[in-house]
Amino acid sequence: MFFGTPDFAVASLEALVNASFDVVGVVTAPDKPAGRGHKLQAPPVKVFAEQHGIKVLQPPRLKAEEFIDELRRLKADLQIVVAFRMLPEVVWNMPELGTYNVHASLLPDYRGAAPINWAIIRGEKKTGVTTFKLKHEIDTGNTLLQAAIAIEPNDTAGSLHDKLMALGAETLVKSVKLIAEGNTELKPQPEQAQEKHAPKIFKEDCRIHWNQTAQEVHDFVRGMAPFPGAFTDVDVSGVTQKWKIAGTALSGEKADGPGLIRIREHQLQISTQDEWLDIKTIQAPGKKRLNTDEFLRGARFEPDSLKIIA
Repeated sequence: MFFGTPDFAVASLEALVNASFDVVGVVTAPDKPAGRGHKLQAPPVKVFAEQHGIKVLQPPRLKAEEFIDELRRLKADLQIVVAFRMLPEVVWNMPELGTYNVHASLLPDYRGAAPINWAIIRGEKKTGVTTFKLKHEIDTGNTLLQAAIAIEPNDTAGSLHDKLMALGAETLVKSVKLIAEGNTELKPQPEQAQEKHAPKIFKEDCRIHWNQTAQEVHDFVRGMAPFPGAFTDVDVSGVTQKWKIAGTALSGEKADGPGLIRIREHQLQISTQDEWLDIKTIQAPGKKRLNTDEFLRGARFEPDSLKIIA
């Protein structure tokens, strides 16, 4: 049985199907309204499952008796969870071989909902994926396999997501083969001297703090791009605008203090604690995301009318 919802999970489901494992069904989120017309949109895992004739379950409540009964009737030996919500014990403890999760970090680092974003935000040089057996405490189960990958200097949350999506699918297939062979040498997660968490990211968490170093702000922008998107409030001729910053570059130029804006030679820069940061990609309210030179060409403000609102 496969549990998952977004594109990240589809890659793992597809890998299991291509490896000829018998996927008796998938559990995914209910369809949700999307777009201007608010038409119901099926989650990516459902779309893939229906294209391949796999039974789909979309329970609003994971503890509902009718859902639990349906799971039992399917008699899965093993359950796999990829990018899905927390399961109740009655669900994860049901199959004979247990329930395994694919997590997009090298556990125990970055337990939580947003490991890809936080690894980049914290300036990590590597990350990876972990397969582990579920137990009560979230993301703490004994691990089966891990695979590491470098975080490149220009990686964003989007590019790293795609790399880990492929790595996670590959590692999952290896893991399921080991489970099928009964060759599961599970290892307890080591104790951490300093815990690194990956909590869910809310709207206000996306605000840029210019009193950090240029490297810290640059990593923060990368870790929020393309979604959910880092932002800063700017006073534009007395009107507050929320600018989304999707791309930056280190300038190497020393700054006298944080939160200043300057424009020169079709380039917009904002100062941090120690350096000026080049703003490469920007999105004003109600506008498309643009390269900065395009943004400035269409701007309707005077350069000296801009001020960062802390």
